[in-house]
Amino acid sequence: MKAITFSESEIQRLFGHEAAENEDLERLREYYFKSTTYEQVITDLPLRILVGHKGIGKSALFQVAMAEDKEQGRLAVLIKPDDIVGLGAAAGDFLKSIRDWKDGLLDIVAEKAFASLGLETENAGIRLRGFRGPVVEYIRKTLPNIGLTSIGPETRPRIERYLSDGRIYVYIDDLDRGWQGRQEDVRRISALMNAVRDIVATNIGIRFRINLRSDVYYLVRTSDESTDKIEGSVIWQSWTNHEIFVLLVKRIETFFGRVVNEDSLLKRAPYALAVYLAPVMVDRFGGSGHWENAPMYRVLMSLIRKRPRDLVKLCTLAARNAREKRKDLIRTENFENVFQEYSQGRIQDTINEFRSELPDIEKLLLNMKPNKRERTARLGYVYTTASLLTKIANVVELGEFRFSNGRVASSKDLAAFMYKINFLTARKETADGIVRKYFEENRYISSEFADFGFDWEIHPAYRWALQPGDISSIYRSLRLSVES
Repeated sequence: MKAITFSESEIQRLFGHEAAENEDLERLREYYFKSTTYEQVITDLPLRILVGHKGIGKSALFQVAMAEDKEQGRLAVLIKPDDIVGLGAAAGDFLKSIRDWKDGLLDIVAEKAFASLGLETENAGIRLRGFRGPVVEYIRKTLPNIGLTSIGPETRPRIERYLSDGRIYVYIDDLDRGWQGRQEDVRRISALMNAVRDIVATNIGIRFRINLRSDVYYLVRTSDESTDKIEGSVIWQSWTNHEIFVLLVKRIETFFGRVVNEDSLLKRAPYALAVYLAPVMVDRFGGSGHWENAPMYRVLMSLIRKRPRDLVKLCTLAARNAREKRKDLIRTENFENVFQEYSQGRIQDTINEFRSELPDIEKLLLNMKPNKRERTARLGYVYTTASLLTKIANVVELGEFRFSNGRVASSKDLAAFMYKINFLTARKETADGIVRKYFEENRYISSEFADFGFDWEIHPAYRWALQPGDISSIYRSLRLSVES
């Protein structure tokens, strides 16, 4: 077993990169965990729309799926925001915007398909418009005229497969770049969705796989009645804590060059998997209160929002602190030293992600911190439905909140919004610990805040940022999640 020094290169290989597109592809595929979501996305259907919060692994899934497509000889192309600048921007004319998207996407697909096949065909997309037929047939008819005898051995199998099955897998990633939640942004994405529906209806063989941030999808879905026709193609990206724990174990094991069986790990209880953490971190957390001598994996799983990127960030910060303190393992104090930075980062991420939907989100979240009376009575963070609405009403007295569409937000609207963005979780106490439920697990909550038998809790990930001056009270009041 190699000795760990927690250098920057080791930390990145061990825990991964925050952005999948910046990850070494071979390393990403080595440790990637294929959840049921992965199988739903790559199934051979015309349209798959992957929806989830930022940092939940949408781009990583696309990176792995594209690599497997190419490995198996399938024709796969990636469309990024830079490729579609200006498309569908026709002001005031929704039908023209849809037509612009259709023409533009087909042009891009044709150009990228030829490039993916290793062929230089000038103005392939423009010539497609004169073909007046499906892009799949255009490429099929064009390929024999290019002179396939000159094609290299690496490209030939992909061309032959394409000529055989006529499939093009089109991935559209990172559409939330530059998203501001304006009405024109919503209309543009709505037009894109309508255009893609039209394309797959008339171009048998094209398979679109699109990922959207949950707030983007939510705004588009609630503002365009035609999007009910794509709802059956939507796959919500979600993880259980156990799956994320298995992902961490797989990363550690593959870092040390060991082969792991994903299915076998999934069947094992969390306490049985804890042994795999031993080469990297101590097995028990030495905090106080409910955290005293708690298994380290329960601490980690309690502090992440069921997003792999949270775990990457938390472990990376602690590993850097361990290197700074010249430790050979990540210890309790290394985590404690970074909890506040980690928590502040999660607050800022949430503000950045959802400001487009609620411009005053920062004022809302920061004013959810416990007041003096709540701190004295050791209240705050955990609410019944009634006490939560009272807390929010007190915040609203500081000034009304409006969503980006101009609608004034009621206390119930703001409660539903904070649940949707995972700032609030549904909470139920058991003898073994706290069961927490997320919006993705009960996402069909109405715009009027629903009470379905749970209390409500500000997620532990945010508490150090909301209460930086009284860390010990967090340990006293915060019970850890149950193992599952």
